[in-house]
Amino acid sequence: MLPAYLKIHDAIKKDIDQGLWKIGVRLPSERDLADQFQVSRMTLRQAVTLLVDEGILERRVGSGTYVASQRVQEKMRGTTSFTEIVNSQGKKPSTKLISYQRQLASDTERKQLQLSEKEYVIRMERVRYADQVPLVYEVASIPEKVISGFKKADVTEHFFKTLTENGRIIGKSQQTIYAKTASERVANYLSIARGHALLALTQVTYFDNGQAFEYVRSQYVGDRFEFYFENN
Repeated sequence: MLPAYLKIHDAIKKDIDQGLWKIGVRLPSERDLADQFQVSRMTLRQAVTLLVDEGILERRVGSGTYVASQRVQEKMRGTTSFTEIVNSQGKKPSTKLISYQRQLASDTERKQLQLSEKEYVIRMERVRYADQVPLVYEVASIPEKVISGFKKADVTEHFFKTLTENGRIIGKSQQTIYAKTASERVANYLSIARGHALLALTQVTYFDNGQAFEYVRSQYVGDRFEFYFENN
């Protein structure tokens, strides 16, 4: 059964997608939204925080929560895993697993991963490090059917390597990058101050046959990581 906060997340996201809440519009207060969905303010806050982490909503200090502005999209060339990127810089990658759960796919996950209503995903939260310095907080959603039979460590520590070693060919990825600031929770994971500048990345990665196999929402420490774009 889908947790209450994810149901609220999906309902708010649907209203935004359908244009009921326009870009730049201020949402009702947490108390009003909690009353509307008949949940506690803590549950409502979980849903809103996830939408903020995904870049769908944005919090403005002293003002409230708003539907986020449209972002400029830029296509990066190639698909590379975090481990490969860090290794290529001569640093040692490592991962701290925060959570690893089997969940019924949310509306957003179904859309991004091309899943049916009754399909499940493995949703995991991780902090990724280079030479023990935290670089990125990420939430990754993977269709359960893709990793059936894999060990947990094979998924959480070196997922792309596990796929290629099992004969899967990794194809294209689609990314959206935008700027944001760190929430208190994410700041604690990344050892930075609340409000620190972050580079947020939403990415869907596909096999060579066009099947989506991973949907990731990442938040990189702005002064510890940079993206490089290459055009033909």
